[in-house]
Amino acid sequence: MTAHYRVAVAGCGAMAGEWITYALKRKDTDIVALVDLRAEAASAAAAKYGLTAGIYTDLQQAITETGANLVFDVTVPESHFAVAGTALDAGCHVFSEKPLAASMEQCNQIVALAGRSGRSHAVMQNRRFDPRIRALRKLVAAGTIGRPGYIGASFFLAPHFGGFRDAMQSPLLLDMAIHTFDQARLISGADPVTVYCQEFNPHGSWYAGNAAAVCIFEMSDGSVFSYQGSWCAEGAPTSWEASWRIQGEKGAALWDGQGMPYAEIIAPDSSGKFIHDYVRVEAEPAELSETFHHGCLAEMFLSLKEMRPAETDCRDNRYSMAMVFGALESARCGRKVEIAELLDRAGVPVV
Repeated sequence: MTAHYRVAVAGCGAMAGEWITYALKRKDTDIVALVDLRAEAASAAAAKYGLTAGIYTDLQQAITETGANLVFDVTVPESHFAVAGTALDAGCHVFSEKPLAASMEQCNQIVALAGRSGRSHAVMQNRRFDPRIRALRKLVAAGTIGRPGYIGASFFLAPHFGGFRDAMQSPLLLDMAIHTFDQARLISGADPVTVYCQEFNPHGSWYAGNAAAVCIFEMSDGSVFSYQGSWCAEGAPTSWEASWRIQGEKGAALWDGQGMPYAEIIAPDSSGKFIHDYVRVEAEPAELSETFHHGCLAEMFLSLKEMRPAETDCRDNRYSMAMVFGALESARCGRKVEIAELLDRAGVPVV
């Protein structure tokens, strides 16, 4: 029998539109509840998308009264832990916007709760479903450049957001770096082991907190991932996807975050030369039926159908979150941080 999903959407701000428009494309999915602390926001979403779903300000009540079995958590990060707890305790699966939670301890507790409940909890990492980064991953995984020893990502932009980001203590690491860190794990297929980070606020910054950081991660495959970024870098901006170089035994894979990635590898006739000749290898385009937000949601739903963890299941995603919180702790204490320390604090075994 084909499963049918009764969805309660928690959080009805602008981002919820991506989630709602995807759900409306699925024949096996109905949106039965719209939940927001401001009932008028839920009502506005219902009107905008032509929904007849119930309007609620309390998630528990929404689940109980509608029989929802899946919750879309599109609330602010500080609410993710509470939403996950309510939904999983009620027997619902949870698909959540990033980040997994607002602290490493909360991330670990969500992992433990999902395990006890037997329900799925997966996180929106929409950049994993960019066809270009999938092509880069395929280029590296195929052994084109040999075993990677170094992964470098540069992220330099100057967005003048205004609002809460300008007042955050660590706007770059807390609000944006999760994307690049998660991309590094996708590209390399490796997990973080240690991190050393220096966080700072450059001259000319309009942010109250540290808007720039340099991080060095040791990865589980023996490679090093180096991240350098700034959110107050005027001039010569990189892509929002960062600029990448993956250095391997036989050459380098590069992606500017805009076009298609490619590699330059040692040419066959270069033996004995002081500087080798190189040949260019173009990445093969990745075929995805859905991309970005909709691609990630499609994978989440497919994981339920196939009764397996989603690619961005909370048990996996906590390694990306550990990169964020590990970097923050390293910057605070001025030393290298062992990632396993963060993962073990709530008694959740490292897997």
